[in-house]
Amino acid sequence: MTRPIPLTRALISVSDKTGLVEFAQALAARGVELLSTGGTAKTLREAGLSVRDVADVTGFPEMMDGRVKTLHPKVHGGLLALRDNEEHLAAMEAHQIEAIDLLVVNLYPFEETVAKGADYETCIENIDIGGPAMIRAAAKNHAFVSTVVDVEDYAAVLAELDANDGATTYPFRQRLAQIAYARTAAYDAAVSTWMAGAIGEETPRRRAFAGKIAQTLRYGENPHQQAAFYLDGTNRPGVATAKQLQGKELSYNNINDTDAAFELVSEFGTEKPAVAIIKHANPCGVATGETVIEAYKRAFDCDRTSAFGGIIALNQTLDAATAEEITKIFSEVIIAPSVDDAAKEVIAKKKNVRLLETGGLPDTTAPITTYRQVAGGFLVQDKDNGVITLDDLKVVTERQPSEQELKDLLFAWKVAKHVKSNAIIYVKDGATVGVGAGQMSRVDSTRIAARKAEDMMEACGMAETPTKGSVVASDAFFPFADGLITAAEAGATAIIQPGGSMRDQEVIDAANERGLAMVFTGMRHFRH
Repeated sequence: MTRPIPLTRALISVSDKTGLVEFAQALAARGVELLSTGGTAKTLREAGLSVRDVADVTGFPEMMDGRVKTLHPKVHGGLLALRDNEEHLAAMEAHQIEAIDLLVVNLYPFEETVAKGADYETCIENIDIGGPAMIRAAAKNHAFVSTVVDVEDYAAVLAELDANDGATTYPFRQRLAQIAYARTAAYDAAVSTWMAGAIGEETPRRRAFAGKIAQTLRYGENPHQQAAFYLDGTNRPGVATAKQLQGKELSYNNINDTDAAFELVSEFGTEKPAVAIIKHANPCGVATGETVIEAYKRAFDCDRTSAFGGIIALNQTLDAATAEEITKIFSEVIIAPSVDDAAKEVIAKKKNVRLLETGGLPDTTAPITTYRQVAGGFLVQDKDNGVITLDDLKVVTERQPSEQELKDLLFAWKVAKHVKSNAIIYVKDGATVGVGAGQMSRVDSTRIAARKAEDMMEACGMAETPTKGSVVASDAFFPFADGLITAAEAGATAIIQPGGSMRDQEVIDAANERGLAMVFTGMRHFRH
């Protein structure tokens, strides 16, 4: 059962024909008989290869627009028969079933069809039936059959045959079987997830998640933890799709922080340059500017200490001047939609810096499902893509915010969505000047953010703390007036918060007593 199995007959039926002809030629050169279907057989014949049609093997033509072609005992018997079982061998002889030693199948491009925005019927027609059935059959019978579902395994099969006199070993077939089942599982996950969305099933009874490995990581958050990076196939612009132009391999923490940085900076679109600097998944500085270099300098000034070794994300092209400024300190990763040639030359002098180019920004309002593992299960929710505009704001204080305060309040609100709760953000003139994150008490976040602003004052040689005349965003309501009072004492003049507390009036009264303007959003941005 675990002996090497000589490869004498292969069934090949693929949608993705990358490398097909070369692989089939190599098999034929080793004396392997080729069985095939439809377009695959046509491609092989055009390359001069001798191919038997599956229809000739089964005695039935392809029918129903190709829906039925491999669903036949002579195919599945050839894949499933146990070669060391006398009853199976007798059945094969009685029904003229030929053994199939290698199955090469990649599936109808369902995921790609969905990604292109195809209509419901087109998506349905791109659900493969015969392919998964054959893959599962062959993988189950891996004691005797090799199953190939990925183009990248063609070379491995040929190397295996060369190393074993035209045979495959049991451990090799086991590995291929595992890959095969993971592929059919991922395929079914894609179909079920798409269908749930197509029919409006927001909380389906069962959910399936799948990914394809992009990178085996040296370790996880800590050296004793194994880790890997998987892609979900959505092709959302960001760290998962970016081209790495230079630098060391991304680590687990690099990937997590880079994603956080790019998702944050993407909130600002491309109309005005914006830069976000992230450390441990929290922003230590975010700013806009008239130029990219101005935006970077303003973001850096917010927390020059924490910026060291951070992740820098830009919403516009990285140019040489900005690259020169960034490389004055060490950064782990720089990510931007594009990088000009002059900037590449500048960054190249810092060989350890990882430079990523995404080709664009993600749509931060697009519906996305996120999930997080807990012991015994998963928490699933929509991604927080909530957006607040000027028209959504409700002024609840006696004083109306000024035009500049309103601009800064909306800026601060965008940043607040990306700061760990409890989140407090001080903003002045389109730049963060103090960030308080991840505290158990909201008033503590308010104090920490104000203290960080004092550090900024000292580092930048300012005459007074930049919280004077700033605005403050709170990701959730102030449960008591103490947080607002702390912000007022730091010099803030306007507040943006969701509202909705039992003590809202107490907080509003405190704002009025201190001459603050305050607006409610009616939306909170908890981030845990």
